[in-house]
Amino acid sequence: MATILKERSDIQQAARDLIYRGILYLDEQRFMDFLSLCDADFRYFIKAYSIEIRRDMTWLEKTHKEFASMIEMLPRHNTDHGRLTRHATVYTVEEDGRDMVRAVTSFACFKTMVDGINSHMDAGETQLFAIGKYFDRIRVSGPEPKLLERVVRLETLRLDKGSHYPV
Repeated sequence: MATILKERSDIQQAARDLIYRGILYLDEQRFMDFLSLCDADFRYFIKAYSIEIRRDMTWLEKTHKEFASMIEMLPRHNTDHGRLTRHATVYTVEEDGRDMVRAVTSFACFKTMVDGINSHMDAGETQLFAIGKYFDRIRVSGPEPKLLERVVRLETLRLDKGSHYPV
């Protein structure tokens, strides 16, 4: 019994480490490093519930290849160059079959302005950008865990203009 608990604890910790490492990579804008934590079958979604239309909305849906292509295009986007910083807490990591776990992580994403309309006044200001949860499926078989799916479920329904970076 102790061995089973130890193995489960090790798997849960490995999943947490993967999630937190991915958040650090996103904060540092090391998007290809984030993608290296993902399985070849990785799928990424950004979703939100609209109170007005009483429906779920899918704002973004990407495969591993499409996500990589989106990242490669980021330098070409017209953006305000604000830096995103995520504060996250992994709430749960639960087994979902023999080689899979599901994790729920709450996050608050802050944006620090670099420039803007009044760059001399806005530079260095930090604002709350978005809040929500990550619903992750992680494959734990193999030499290291890999992110198989991330559903970013936003509570924030209005995002600032010029922001193209993955939440």
